[in-house]
Amino acid sequence: MSHGNGHAEAGEHRHSPAMYIVGYVLSLVLTAVAFWLALTHAMAIGPLMWVLMILAGLQIIVQLYFFMHVTEGDGPPFHSVALVLGLIFTFAIALMSIWIMSFHSMVA
Repeated sequence: MSHGNGHAEAGEHRHSPAMYIVGYVLSLVLTAVAFWLALTHAMAIGPLMWVLMILAGLQIIVQLYFFMHVTEGDGPPFHSVALVLGLIFTFAIALMSIWIMSFHSMVA
């Protein structure tokens, strides 16, 4: 949006459809790689878990940057806190999921 001085607001160019398409494609690729690795048992379970956690971290970064616009707006400290909290939640959920899935070997 212009404010009479001919300059666009900061970050306005980031809302282009191309950025959403790039984010969507990156999300699909990260999800497909994780899904393929998990279904094909392409790696040993230990390294696979680490790779899946890294892919989950990359996924949250893509979501925060392309869809939640975490780098835009006022107050950089809030963006850093949001990014750190997002990564903590992602890794906590991934680790808890791995921990819960490990009980399957004890039950079966």
